[in-house]
Amino acid sequence: MMTSDGAQAGKPLDQSLDQKVIDGQSGYSKPFLTLYDLVVYRGTAPLLWRCPSAVSRSLYDSCVGARHMDIGVGTGYLLHHARFPVPDPRITLVDLNRNSLAHTAHRLRRHRVDTVRANILEPLPVEARSHDSVGMSYLLHCVPGSLREKGVALAHAAAVVRPGGIVFGTTVLSAGVPVSGGARRAMRTLNKRGAFHNDADTLDELRAQLDQHFDRHELTVHGCVGVFRAWTAA
Repeated sequence: MMTSDGAQAGKPLDQSLDQKVIDGQSGYSKPFLTLYDLVVYRGTAPLLWRCPSAVSRSLYDSCVGARHMDIGVGTGYLLHHARFPVPDPRITLVDLNRNSLAHTAHRLRRHRVDTVRANILEPLPVEARSHDSVGMSYLLHCVPGSLREKGVALAHAAAVVRPGGIVFGTTVLSAGVPVSGGARRAMRTLNKRGAFHNDADTLDELRAQLDQHFDRHELTVHGCVGVFRAWTAA
């Protein structure tokens, strides 16, 4: 397994980041990661966001390539269950949180895995056009800023896939989609804590960002979750 740290100019990575970015990933402690799959894929995703885990698993099964990058890796639940098109995929894990990187790399140790510690709001320290696919599962709603501001994350993901490659993922939206009372209350709390930054994330703005950064895309809605597939120009 290879590791890389995306620090700039030799200084520690955290010094170059906005504090909100640091705060947003700080909750992924080792104890929390042991509960993450249960909390997210059996709890908040199906019960609050109304997006069953089967939707995310199907997305991965249909999109992962032989050379795949995952950004915002969580515990690697979706990669662990994904049906890759080859028996020996190459997987690059990108995250700011060392705990998530270590946990997921260990879980996927049966595969060839590289880890990169980096901030998705900055260009990724990865060779351009080097991957077939990039997954961004439940990531954008955790990134600070409006979708117009954090849409640069989509541009950075697009830069590392080959011509005609795919970037796909899910994100919880706060407008333009059905949001239940329970989901609205949960979002309000999570935004207040700094775990979410999606109080201005709309379906129309997500569509606009996909239009801006990709040659074509597909965008569907499950509950209050935007599910997207986007392709770079061939």
